[in-house]
Amino acid sequence: MNWQGKTVGYAVTGSHCTLAEIMPQVKRFVDAGAEVVPIISNTVMSTDTRFGKSEDWQKQLKDITGNDIISSIVDAEPLGPSKRLDVLAIAPCTGTTTSKLANAVTDSPVLMAAKATLRNGRPVVIAVSTNDGLGFNMANIARLIVAKHIYFVPFGQDSPEKKPNSLVARMELIPETCYAALEGRQLQPVIIERFRDGV
Repeated sequence: MNWQGKTVGYAVTGSHCTLAEIMPQVKRFVDAGAEVVPIISNTVMSTDTRFGKSEDWQKQLKDITGNDIISSIVDAEPLGPSKRLDVLAIAPCTGTTTSKLANAVTDSPVLMAAKATLRNGRPVVIAVSTNDGLGFNMANIARLIVAKHIYFVPFGQDSPEKKPNSLVARMELIPETCYAALEGRQLQPVIIERFRDGV
């Protein structure tokens, strides 16, 4: 995949257990020639967890991309009129962000970036990571999966015995899904086996 001349928005939300897994995918975009604009949710901006400190994740994103992080709604809004982004990846995308996006709520930098990208008729790629994907959030995933200009990184149950409602995308397919989305294609198959717990 040649990403020369393309600008990728890479938005990160608070599925903290997945952050280490997505950093190599950010680097893949950069290594392939893309300019990557990092965007983080309020939760990622302000929360330290057992999976790492917020300032460390922010430093990684800045070091990999060479760009400042968009971390406010005010800073994300100009992505619309500037048409800066060719594609936006939300990866990982929590159940909360999925729900708000499906219901037109714009109360975070990530959601504003999505609104700005969709306003320009450009693709938004979602890599779900939610414990409630087969629960109440299934309705929101269904609403988004049929929406114009929205694409999904292939996903499946990551722990069907322990967390039967949990869905997680195959994060290593983020660049491939974004590339297909730029061509107006959904990478297939969308529903896959995604076991993490050895089941």
